[in-house]
Amino acid sequence: MAQSDHNSLTAQEKEEGWELLFNGSDKDHWRAYQEDGFPKQGWKAENEMLTVVARGGGGDIITRETYGDFILKLEWRSEKGGNSGIFYRALEQPTQAIYWSALEFQILDNENHPDAERGENGNRKAGSLYDLIPAKPQNANPYGEWNSATIVAKGGHIEHWQNGEKVLEYELWTPEWYEMLRNSKFVDHPEFGDMHEGHIGLQDHGNTIDFRNIKIKRLD
Repeated sequence: MAQSDHNSLTAQEKEEGWELLFNGSDKDHWRAYQEDGFPKQGWKAENEMLTVVARGGGGDIITRETYGDFILKLEWRSEKGGNSGIFYRALEQPTQAIYWSALEFQILDNENHPDAERGENGNRKAGSLYDLIPAKPQNANPYGEWNSATIVAKGGHIEHWQNGEKVLEYELWTPEWYEMLRNSKFVDHPEFGDMHEGHIGLQDHGNTIDFRNIKIKRLD
């Protein structure tokens, strides 16, 4: 893809109903979690990328709109030792952080961040449903290189795709789902994963992460 082709939609994508969530410069689709406006620090839109800056203090950002059934696509690039995430179906709550309710597609420099070894069976590595289901195969590119991420959410059926491969799929709201939550760090999060519709979010975990080509297609 040529530089000028980033953050744009093809004629076919427009016909299929895709929407851009970042056009390379405007931040109109995004705001700070629990705030009306975009963060005044910690995030920037430069060089056709939406970037969270290391130790910038900007906090997590979310889409202004909410989404139920959708396909989300984007590309991300991490600095050395970087950690971030893509939240989805997030419920914005005034007294709780976004991770209290939102499912998370993990973003990580697997080779240089200790979280890669902390999770069970690799469930904190890139592409995983954070701290719950590992991404397999683990095919993330190293820091400094771009990775593609796709999230498919259709009712209770969820898929994570990374660099063109489906790396996990799962079903929400089943007996197996709730059993997994009871044995996880989310056991005391009653709203976690329960939303049928919610915000898309990008995480500020204190590291520099670049995002581009952020687009979504509603399935509902």
